[in-house]
Amino acid sequence: MKRFNILAAILMLYIGGYGQNIQKGIENSDGSNKRDLTFGNAIVANDAISNRDMYAKYQAMAVMDSFKVKFKATVTDVCQAKGCWMKLKLNDDSVAMVRFKDYGFFVPNDIAGKKVVVSGTAFVEEMSVADQKHFARDGGKSEIEIEKITEPKKTYGFEAVGVLLKD
Repeated sequence: MKRFNILAAILMLYIGGYGQNIQKGIENSDGSNKRDLTFGNAIVANDAISNRDMYAKYQAMAVMDSFKVKFKATVTDVCQAKGCWMKLKLNDDSVAMVRFKDYGFFVPNDIAGKKVVVSGTAFVEEMSVADQKHFARDGGKSEIEIEKITEPKKTYGFEAVGVLLKD
C-alpha cells in the first residue's frame, strides 16, 4: 500500500505540472533585475519589427495571404475567460487578433496595456458576425455593444507560436 501511495503522489505531481501554462522567465540582456515572461516557444525581442511596420505589411495583404514574422506591440484586450486570445495595437484605429498555435498555451488575462513580442504567422481574414460576437463576449463587452455587430469585417489575424511579455 505504501508503494501505491508513493506512486499516486508522483503521478499527481506530474499531472499537476503538465497542465500548467508553459511559462519561463528570461533575464533581460541589459542585466536588470526585471524578468520577461515567455509563453509557448522561447523567443527574443531581437529583429522584431514595430507595430506600425506590421500595420503597413497587413495593409499590403489580401484576404487569405499569410507570412511568418516577429513584431512588438501593446496589448489592448485579452480573453477574460482564460487568456486564449489577445489583441495587439497596430495603429490608432487597428488591432491584430492573436490566437495561440493549437491552444498550446495561454497568456494572463490581466496584461492589457503591457508590451509584448509575438512570433508566428500573420494573416488577413474576413471575420463572421458570429465570431465577432463570440470574441466580444469573451472580452467582456456589454450586450448593447454586441448587438451593434451586424456585418462581417476584414481583420488582421496572427497565430503565435511564442509570446514574450516585457516586464
